[in-house]
Amino acid sequence: AAALLLLPGDRARYAVAAAAAVTLTACAALPVRAVLAHRTVRTTAPREDVANARPSRRRLVVELTLLVPAAGAVEALRRRGTTGDQLISLAPVLTGVVAALLLLRLYPPLLRLAARPVGRLRGATAQLSVARAGRTSASGVLPLLAVLTALATAAFGGSVLTGVADARDRAALLTIGADARVEAAVSLPSGLSERARSVPGVRAATAVSIAYEAVPTNGESAVPLAGVDPRDYSALSARMGLGAFPAENLMAPGGRHPKPGDALPAVASASIAEKFGTRGPVGLRLNDGTFLTLRITAVRDRTPAVLRSDFLLVDRAGLPAEDASPTALLLTGAHLDAGALRRAVGRTATVQTRAEARAGYADSPIQTGAEHVYTAAVGAASGLAVLALLLALVRAAPERAALLARLRTMGLTRAQGRRLLILESLPQALLGAIGGALTGWTVIRLLSPGVDLTVIALPGTDGQAGQAALRPDLWSLAVPALTVVVVAVAVAALQAWWTGRRGSVRELRAGDAR
Repeated sequence: AAALLLLPGDRARYAVAAAAAVTLTACAALPVRAVLAHRTVRTTAPREDVANARPSRRRLVVELTLLVPAAGAVEALRRRGTTGDQLISLAPVLTGVVAALLLLRLYPPLLRLAARPVGRLRGATAQLSVARAGRTSASGVLPLLAVLTALATAAFGGSVLTGVADARDRAALLTIGADARVEAAVSLPSGLSERARSVPGVRAATAVSIAYEAVPTNGESAVPLAGVDPRDYSALSARMGLGAFPAENLMAPGGRHPKPGDALPAVASASIAEKFGTRGPVGLRLNDGTFLTLRITAVRDRTPAVLRSDFLLVDRAGLPAEDASPTALLLTGAHLDAGALRRAVGRTATVQTRAEARAGYADSPIQTGAEHVYTAAVGAASGLAVLALLLALVRAAPERAALLARLRTMGLTRAQGRRLLILESLPQALLGAIGGALTGWTVIRLLSPGVDLTVIALPGTDGQAGQAALRPDLWSLAVPALTVVVVAVAVAALQAWWTGRRGSVRELRAGDAR
């Protein structure tokens, strides 16, 4: 009508006919649809139970639509790394959503499998709980999608934080060699080892003598030579996870210390063993002109005493008295008091601690900001999972209350009602917990080749302190999943207790009205 008034013309009848056709179609659409839907008379509407309902074609189209960009994002992330467009940044969430949709498809068959052994049990509580879980409407499993996606996001963020912490701890260990290191340019003062052992938090102290200018007799460049006590140093290497070896590799046959003039058994780095070989003897000249003959018995990549890639380890008892004097002290302990250790050492030597070295890698605002972002992501995802579960339970609370009221008139006890609600909520809670952990593990395993945490964990090291890789973290996978199960059980038990206190008259009337 507005068009005819604004733009009058000779073909008004065509416009009126078209408008009447559109109006007639719009008015007849709903009645025709209602007639077609009620061709057959039904006493009740068909149920859409989650255990029996078949996924619609629209759901299949939506799942395939999500699968394509998720696969593309994962492939792009594995090839190009974390530097890319916004699709790559959405790879963890998209992968979690696709895995969650797959688990939701597996939920009805799992329920049907669980109903078979439960049907053989005595009593009706377990059978009724499984039947109630299967009779949930198909839309009732939608909160599971939020729970699974949130748990996968929390697992990914927690694994990132754990990977960053592990990389920094490993880099600090490679920098110090132990939990603390006391080193002097010359021999350590007498009594320093005893004073260091008395510092709070110190569990063990291993003295070593290091000569950085030991020159091979064949004209090669100088290599560091460390004299150690075989048993104490072997235990230290095993405890620190740096080139552990049996103490017998540094001892003469029969487990005795080598005598002066004997060929000293030595543990060498891979580069030293490649230069000199492991069959023939190796000659060394020390700073004081003393000559030693070594025999390489084992090869290791790292060692706590020497922080370089080239090293030789020998029994300190086989060195001359002047060269056997300790020049460094390697300390281990869970909570070392750095201030007390420096006061005990004084100015006679330098003190380095593993905790201070680890803290040095996190002093950049970019690194700390990235950690805060991932920490917030873990907290938000965990809160979203719990919130989705709580909303689903609250939504079903009136129906459960009415069910308990009816069953109580048939002789159901309060304990049986509590077990009924708990067992009814367990299938979805367990699927959310186990499925969320599996989804998080899958996301991390798929994306780990393209995620390098070195920029966040070890800034400015250029790979010298190692690489930070993304690996699944057990605590990040298990703790949010267990929290979901605990919350579901706690809410079900609380609802059963509260319903038992209120009485049944109101619930029965509400149920009859519905």
